[in-house]
Amino acid sequence: MSITKQTRSGRIIVTVVYLAVILITAGGILVGLWSLREMRTVVTDQFNAQQMVIAQTAKARIEREIGGIIRELLHLALSLRSVSAESTEGRAILRQGLERTADSGVRRIDVVDLTHDRVLLLTPAGQWGEQPLPTDAPERSVLFPAGESPALWVSAVERSGAAAEMLAATPITADGSRLLAFRINVDALVSGLLKSIRSGASGYAWLIDASGTFLYHPNPDFIGGNAFTVREERLPLVSYERINFIQQERMLKGEQGTGWYYSPWHRGIVSPMKKLIAYTPVEVANHPPQFWSVAVIAPQSEVEAALRKGTLQLILLMGWILLSVMLGAGTIIWLENRWSKVLESRVLAKTEALAKSEEKYRSLVESAEDLIFTVDREGRFQSVNTFTATFFGGTPEAFIGRHIASAFSEPAAGQQAAIIEQVHRTGKSLRQEIELPLGDPPLWLSANFMPIRTEGGETGAVLCIARDVTENKNLQRQLVNAEKLASLGTLAAGVAHEINNPLGVILGFCELLLHKAEPGSQQFEDLKTIERQGLLCKETVENLLSFARAENQPMAQADVNRCIEAIVKIMRHLLAKKQVELNVQLADPLPPARADTRQLQQVFLNLITNAMAAMEAGGSLTIRSLLERNPRRVVVQFQDTGSGIPPEHMDRIFEPFFTTKPEGQGTGLGLFVSYGIVSSFGGTIECASAPATALGKQRGTTFTVKLPTGSKEESAKT
Repeated sequence: MSITKQTRSGRIIVTVVYLAVILITAGGILVGLWSLREMRTVVTDQFNAQQMVIAQTAKARIEREIGGIIRELLHLALSLRSVSAESTEGRAILRQGLERTADSGVRRIDVVDLTHDRVLLLTPAGQWGEQPLPTDAPERSVLFPAGESPALWVSAVERSGAAAEMLAATPITADGSRLLAFRINVDALVSGLLKSIRSGASGYAWLIDASGTFLYHPNPDFIGGNAFTVREERLPLVSYERINFIQQERMLKGEQGTGWYYSPWHRGIVSPMKKLIAYTPVEVANHPPQFWSVAVIAPQSEVEAALRKGTLQLILLMGWILLSVMLGAGTIIWLENRWSKVLESRVLAKTEALAKSEEKYRSLVESAEDLIFTVDREGRFQSVNTFTATFFGGTPEAFIGRHIASAFSEPAAGQQAAIIEQVHRTGKSLRQEIELPLGDPPLWLSANFMPIRTEGGETGAVLCIARDVTENKNLQRQLVNAEKLASLGTLAAGVAHEINNPLGVILGFCELLLHKAEPGSQQFEDLKTIERQGLLCKETVENLLSFARAENQPMAQADVNRCIEAIVKIMRHLLAKKQVELNVQLADPLPPARADTRQLQQVFLNLITNAMAAMEAGGSLTIRSLLERNPRRVVVQFQDTGSGIPPEHMDRIFEPFFTTKPEGQGTGLGLFVSYGIVSSFGGTIECASAPATALGKQRGTTFTVKLPTGSKEESAKT
């Protein structure tokens, strides 16, 4: 008996050791993967931060070089105010200035004589020349507006052939009749500063001006090209959307930042790769305001190479730790089993129960598709489950310590703050519905606020569990509308029958009087008017009766696309006359819908007519058909760009005799009858609209008709 117990005990120990090994190994793998991901993020951010330092260093070098040129320009202009530029002393001063700035890219010094419309120039070879003032040269008032100081003007970069240059000018004389100008070779200026820059093993820098033109790039073919098109011209089959966005929305607006983008090329290697980028603006001049933007980039693969080396070391370290833990755990389990089996079993049982309880609670909270969070009395988040953080577009850690107003809208946050205060004051749970204006229609939450008590029995925090009840709200509204329409249908049938009897008598006697009246007489014309109005009433009554009797009409199968084409053929000319552009998008093939062809065409005609009436000044009408897989239904959409339906009218559009048209232009029965016809087929008709006053939304209305496919028996089977 003792041997059997020892054998069982040994098996339990081995099983526990195996389970511990499996759990520790799995945990180690998960921790390793998580650590690797976090390490990749940290290393990438650090590398980009280093690239930002390099970019800022390049920015400082360019600004310092340009600043030196400007200072030399102002110094020379000041020196020439006491001597003539044509004199021997003046020429010596200019020659010395050119020698000092030639290495910085100054290729020529000009003395502009506005009085005699001529330009005296000095080349790096020390040669003097004279040429007439260009006819397109800007006037002095444009270069140096009155009242501005210092009087300095810097032109934008202009490219002539393969060379790019810019002009810096300042007046020599007080009246501005003579100017001193430096012609700066931009290629020589920036290439000497940027070509030696390295980020990582093979990263480099490039420079663009405010118009998006490359001033420097390690690929000579890019220099002088447009940064938004030169890449596509080289490799057109690659998407450059991300780098174009960084250039357009960040760099060309003078912003500083870091990011990444995909590129198919790097230093002669043609292969898709992810690149890291850091960029910063370069201040070139104040008059007129002008800046460039320098970027430093490197492939992320170089970062990952260093990361892989660190990962290998991390794996070896984790392996050693896991081995040590497993050996230590096995030894502890064996010793504890020998020392006190009873104590071990109790501790293990309590530990497992506690772990399971905590895991069950954590799993329940984290897997729940409800908003679960706790807040203190001031309304600051203390804990947030993953669903809540994802709902508001963040991580749980990002919300801890922040006020609920950072997640909810101002009205919703104020409503919750009042509830939280009441829970703290009364110590009782409260349930409240909260409206969140996140869309149209708004989102509704059913929230339960419960106190969490401290050891002293006081309310330390408030737990909120909120569930999305928007669908229930919509179903309630639809149920109310359905009951309202059902009552109106019954009322319509009764009213129609009551009107039909006297209407028949009126039309009968009118017909008898017409036979007795002489055609063309005033009496005959009056009777014809009575007959026309009576027939109009009869048509209205028949529409009401067709809605009331819709469920009793026989069902058939209708080809939805053919119905659309037939109505479009009739209405196309009228739509074109009203300046309404018609777009028809039909999915083919579509299964037949369970509907009557004639009545379905009447529904489509009503919806097209309403759309046309909503676009008095013209617009666009899109009709599309498609197949909804689950449940299997044929869907037809009528989308217009008209004036839209105000929110206060949305609940009444399917009511009989309700119309927003002027008196005499509508009966208000079109949508009412269409709703009855579609409902009789077992389908639905829905409306979504954005009125012209809704900011940030495309105006117009979309009616969606959904019809079951096949016969009643087939629909029941599916």
